[in-house]
Amino acid sequence: MESKKVKIFKIIVFIMFLIIMVVLTIKLLPIFKGITTEEGRLNFKQEIESLGIEGIFIIIGLMVAQIFLPILPGEPVEILAGMSYGPIGGLIVIFLGAFVSSFIIFFAVRKFGRNFIYSFVSKDKIDKIEKSKWFSNQKRIDTILFILFFIPGTPKDLFVYLGGLLPVKPVRFLAISTFARFPSIISSTIAGSNLVTGNWTIILVTYAITFAISLIIIYIFRKKEKVYIKL
Repeated sequence: MESKKVKIFKIIVFIMFLIIMVVLTIKLLPIFKGITTEEGRLNFKQEIESLGIEGIFIIIGLMVAQIFLPILPGEPVEILAGMSYGPIGGLIVIFLGAFVSSFIIFFAVRKFGRNFIYSFVSKDKIDKIEKSKWFSNQKRIDTILFILFFIPGTPKDLFVYLGGLLPVKPVRFLAISTFARFPSIISSTIAGSNLVTGNWTIILVTYAITFAISLIIIYIFRKKEKVYIKL
């Protein structure tokens, strides 16, 4: 019965994703043609803003679908949010999408167990992460999760699925899986915001700073925990 419920849930997610993509294509495809020019990007921003709350729901929906389907890259959605609503507005929209996704996935895993996870993520990937040295210290699981979500480039969406299996309190996990993404998200929304005006210097500097901070954190983490993290 639970296996059947998981399959139904998976079908619902795919249908939701398809609906979002169809709506997005119908509404935005005409202006995507001019997105290579500054005028086209400004037009794109205005078009999204004209959608009002509907535009926000579209981007949140894309973020939810992207986390549910880890094969989809998350950065384009974050850049799109930055283009549409600026660095801070885009950050808030992505935070909302991350929270909704984490909430649904966490409690679905707690209810359905591993069958739910394996419907979206391969068993080998989950087993590899779960058996790694990252999660060998159960007493410090919250700290390790925070660091892994905080560092840009780590497979955060896989950690969302794994969270339901770990000995972590729901409120704490939801806070970590949402807000610890800050460096990765803010760098992408800043890049998206400056992409509208073609300010490539700020975009490059933003990513350079983010990358440098990531390397420093990884170095400290490796020295302290003796765990290898590959970006």
